[in-house]
Amino acid sequence: MEPPTDATLVPPLDSLPLPRPHAQPEPPTGHTTSTADRGSFCLAVCTCGWSGPARRSRDLARKDAARHATA
Repeated sequence: MEPPTDATLVPPLDSLPLPRPHAQPEPPTGHTTSTADRGSFCLAVCTCGWSGPARRSRDLARKDAARHATA
């Protein structure tokens, strides 16, 4: 049996550019806090995963967030 004559030549692998890895976003440095409403309650949340207690007062939730950010 004869080899096929219509074969396509493939360039060597070292001549092809390597795929670029997807850039992962840098995690934020420090703590970035904010407040979130949950029904009639407000709580402080942080980018590190911390969350403060649920408060009825937004001002108290902001104070919780400020204490966490400075700690």
